[in-house]
Amino acid sequence: MDRAFLRCSDPACGAEAGPLSHGYSCPVCGGLLEVAYRSWPERPGEWPSIWRERRGGLRPEDRSGVWRFRELLPFLDEGRSPVTLGEGGNPLVEAPQAAAHAGLQRLWLKHQGNNPTGSFKDLGMTTCVSQALAQGAGVVACASTGNTSSSMAAYAARAGLRAVLVVPAGGVSGAKLAQAIDFGAHRVEVEGGFDEALSLLRAVAQELGWYVVNSINPYRLEGQKTAAVELLEQLQWRPPDYLVVPGGNLGNVSALAKGLGELEGLGLLPRVPRLVVVQAQGANPFFRLWSEGGAQLTPLREPRTRATAIRIGNPANWPKAQRALEWSRGLCASVSDDEIAAAKRAIAEDGIGAEPASATTVAGLRQLLLAGAVEADAEVVALLTGHQLKDVDYVLEQNRGQGTEMRISPQQLGQAPGLLAHWLDELPPPAGSSPGSA
Repeated sequence: MDRAFLRCSDPACGAEAGPLSHGYSCPVCGGLLEVAYRSWPERPGEWPSIWRERRGGLRPEDRSGVWRFRELLPFLDEGRSPVTLGEGGNPLVEAPQAAAHAGLQRLWLKHQGNNPTGSFKDLGMTTCVSQALAQGAGVVACASTGNTSSSMAAYAARAGLRAVLVVPAGGVSGAKLAQAIDFGAHRVEVEGGFDEALSLLRAVAQELGWYVVNSINPYRLEGQKTAAVELLEQLQWRPPDYLVVPGGNLGNVSALAKGLGELEGLGLLPRVPRLVVVQAQGANPFFRLWSEGGAQLTPLREPRTRATAIRIGNPANWPKAQRALEWSRGLCASVSDDEIAAAKRAIAEDGIGAEPASATTVAGLRQLLLAGAVEADAEVVALLTGHQLKDVDYVLEQNRGQGTEMRISPQQLGQAPGLLAHWLDELPPPAGSSPGSA
């Protein structure tokens, strides 16, 4: 009997969907599927030592911060090499300026923007594309606001597969689109937003034989769950009080909860951290559901936020996310674009570059601390899901006219030293600097 199989992710249904396949939806209730395991490799208590010893190994799967934890991923046939670009191994960095902005004594940021294509999507794409190749797929496809498309295109190129991305017309950062095009992806533009793009893709993918790699794909979340394992390893297996993530299609918090739940079941997690989801106010259907205590999500027809990576009005993974917060006694917050911009500046003052969607975590923490929902002395880790260079237009727009630039004409060259000295004297000192420091 196969160790891994697909089943409905809704515990109220739990129907088995048969062997591993292209399926995404439960044939009984229509809910999303998940990868489940009938058994695990032996002696899980020894796994942390095995995982640590693999770091720096020469095998491609040992150099991957996903496949290094392959005891938790026993769905790929023995002897089949994964499609990997050395993803994972993302740093955990203390951020004193971001902590001060949020009102925390200490804050750690796990920067998943340091992945091969600059976002956390690579953690799930390595597992997803590996499974696509194992199943004989010829075309992988995704609907995307940007990060999924660039990640899919890179891993498809690595695997020798054709990649098709379905994107909202004019709704994707140029930097992300350029990445996908550079890796050879083919683009379909849709009038509307992400939700319309995903709806179109789901309608045509089965007929065309395309393998969908969005977070509705259960193998995506298998890769993304390893971020929880790597984080705990970095914290020497002492869980934080809170683990904070941005909320878009809600695959990330769903994956983290799955990973933490499996670690708990294996006796490797002494305490479950409280999961926190933060959404942008203009794209916050899950926050509305959570704060109202509802049972059914009401989609937003026209989500609006400058944080394009989470501009999603009908997140497919909301039932999983709801169960994740209930299980972990979690929290949810909704922040404005102005709050996101302020948090992004605070993160940058720590020398850490993140795209706008990532900054929702720090903005949400500030709001939750002011409300008394999070303690100032709590141990908190926030995930940064995308790199600063994923949306350079945002950075330039936010800093235009802030006095951070100066132009010297040829006629002013002789006066340049004095002009520049005066200009710098008029600028505010760097954040965190002490009087008289240079």
